[in-house]
Amino acid sequence: MSPYVPVVILCVLSAIVVGAMVSLNTLLGPRASNAVKSEPFECGNPPTGPAFRRFSVRFYMTAILFILFDVEVVFFYPWAVLFRELGMFGFVEMLTFMLVLGIGLLYAWRKGALEWD
Repeated sequence: MSPYVPVVILCVLSAIVVGAMVSLNTLLGPRASNAVKSEPFECGNPPTGPAFRRFSVRFYMTAILFILFDVEVVFFYPWAVLFRELGMFGFVEMLTFMLVLGIGLLYAWRKGALEWD
């Protein structure tokens, strides 16, 4: 028996569940549409102003920094698991990685990218 059989079974079962949910939604879901249902819903507040407005660059900078440091955490898990096996080389490499990211964070902080008006 191949070690991939459980993975194939899981993929087939997942595809069946997804297909069933999409089919049931199509069959049982509401079909009536009106002007009120077509309006965008924002936290219970009625929509005001134009739908297309310009966002500040600070919004995108904050989002990019969040993604950057979120991805950074992903690299810490394998390093922590293999910490003893990597030895001093792995430790120095992770310190270098953290130093580069810390310099980037300090630069963004000094430029005011983390300030929110």
